[in-house]
Amino acid sequence: MKLNRLLSLMIIVLLCSTSVLVFAQDATPEATEEALASCTALHPCTTILSTDGGIAPQAAVYGDVGGVELTLDVYEPPPSDSPRAAVILIHGGAGSFGDRSVEADRAEGLATNGYVAFNIDYRLLDEGKNPWPAQIEDAQLAVRWIRANAAKYNVDPARICSLGHSFGGQLAALLGERETPTGDKVPLAEYSSKVACVVDIAGSLDSLRPINDVTLQSVVTGLYGGTAYEVRDNYLSASALAQVDANTAPFLIFHGADDENISVEESRQMVDALHRAGVEVVYVEYPHATHFYWISFFKIKGSWDTVAPETLAFLGHHLKAVK
Repeated sequence: MKLNRLLSLMIIVLLCSTSVLVFAQDATPEATEEALASCTALHPCTTILSTDGGIAPQAAVYGDVGGVELTLDVYEPPPSDSPRAAVILIHGGAGSFGDRSVEADRAEGLATNGYVAFNIDYRLLDEGKNPWPAQIEDAQLAVRWIRANAAKYNVDPARICSLGHSFGGQLAALLGERETPTGDKVPLAEYSSKVACVVDIAGSLDSLRPINDVTLQSVVTGLYGGTAYEVRDNYLSASALAQVDANTAPFLIFHGADDENISVEESRQMVDALHRAGVEVVYVEYPHATHFYWISFFKIKGSWDTVAPETLAFLGHHLKAVK
């Protein structure tokens, strides 16, 4: 297996009644390869197919808000006689910048391995426009749109997982906790917006906790409309940690101990909260990984490699993709 920018680590797997915990410790690259191969052997579904062949995405519009089209890219695997599992991918950017191209490599990797991948854009904060909760509303709408169009893309509506990095991980996490909001103006309200499982990559899971990068704090304050003291309810509504309960979907969480933007303690606390609620969680922590270890800008290959083995094992267990 080719592992780009691989840290020196060793995977230790602890099997528990409600979870599988994966921790990373210092080791040689050779030990890393052996450990990852061993971890993969636990789940035959983790055979990783190369993305070098290329899967061309199809653009689609999943909603319209005030004349602004909400768009996504669909990455389809080879045709299947049976409905396929799907993953909705959500890019990061503090709710204020970025686009779906950042998650293109992971979307292609998932499609190559049998999943229908929906890589979405969503409304960003723009000079005071589109403040929270516009972002989670768009992500929820995307899930409902996928279910509404399940027949078109041969997707099993019961087998949809969310995946995101950073702010995208935050949105992905909330999709595993929240149901479709009520109201006459909610589009596609007859469909559920809750996913069957969550892959969170260095997400901001405790919105009440200040982020490590103080230069971004003003961005966060603008997104939520004030400080946590001033608009506490907005922060609580954005906090996946605050919304964990027994009905929360299973989680796979990645985080780096050297994350300079979002404290690794947020993921550790989320793991504890999921344990207390009796929710299955897989936790992968790399000792020297930074916040941007997990992504590749400018569509460079590599972001899929950082999470592929564990992600495919997790999805294979919870979604059982048809290849």
